Amino acid sequence: MSEKIIWVRADQPEGYDERKKLVSSALEAGLVSLVLREEDQALKRLGRFEALTVKGTDIYAGEEKAATMVRVGSPADLKKVAALKDKVGSIVISARDWKVIPLENLIAEFQGSATKLLMSASTPEEAKLFLETMEKGADGVVIETARPAAMREFAALAGHGPGRIELVPITITEIVPLTVGDRVCVDTCSLLRVGEGMLVGSQSSCLFLVSSESMESEYVASRPFRVNAGAVHSYVLTADGRTKYLSEVRGGDEVMAVDKDGASRKVVVGRSKIERRPLLMIEAEEKGRTYSTILQNAETIRLVTPEGPVSVSDLKAGQKVLARLETGGRHFGHSINETIMEI
Repeated sequence: MSEKIIWVRADQPEGYDERKKLVSSALEAGLVSLVLREEDQALKRLGRFEALTVKGTDIYAGEEKAATMVRVGSPADLKKVAALKDKVGSIVISARDWKVIPLENLIAEFQGSATKLLMSASTPEEAKLFLETMEKGADGVVIETARPAAMREFAALAGHGPGRIELVPITITEIVPLTVGDRVCVDTCSLLRVGEGMLVGSQSSCLFLVSSESMESEYVASRPFRVNAGAVHSYVLTADGRTKYLSEVRGGDEVMAVDKDGASRKVVVGRSKIERRPLLMIEAEEKGRTYSTILQNAETIRLVTPEGPVSVSDLKAGQKVLARLETGGRHFGHSINETIMEI
């Protein structure tokens, strides 16, 4: 699923203090596209975010119209909506009764058009429905709630909170010590849990779950913000569902942190450290296909098994580790339906 647009209507509460609290709560939850009243521009000082402004039935980004809002009350109103297709950048739809206005019809109408379809949502459950209907869903949601506490639930829909990635156990077949090479430590701005790490691999079709350094060791103190991720050539899964080479990861980037149950969240990279270290190649097999990843050869490096993290020093052939598998290939980080072999 492509990245969804999430806007917060911070212009609706009557009182200024209520609007201010809504802006603060949205920013704390990681939501950074906020709709303000024209007279509330002082709220921009609460943080750095995309400030949109309501003017009548339109929403502006600076001087440029970003969206037109349409309230739909009957099937006849859908003609007004259809007339705006390819004429405005985005359209925000609100409806009194979605049993009367079939959401599927709207999504089908706008699929493939130049106009983004955004749906007004007052609850996280409603937003989830809008984003998932007919698999593709709407292009985004516009949050309309006066409850600041709900912001974190909505943020999960934007990928700032827990999502789920399918992980499968694959079987280790060979562990081969190599000579030295350049490996990457990714230090994040978050404290990662035991067994939570990043998805890394030599083939985009198989990304191994490499654990954070959250566990204590007799050799070094735990560093729960760090994933000693692997060699510079390796792929890592980023927060937008693309892959990057580890050599390209920089401070300010967002990568995906994942635990053994597949729960995922976006984390911000604080820095990336490339150092020359002894390496280890780990090969695994699943359904007749062989995959590999290259990690630093050190006791503190762990892959995640269904039971939890295991040091590469203790890993044995025949053991199961968790990985994310996909078909096709990657081109500039995007998943594509193309036959690509990486060996």
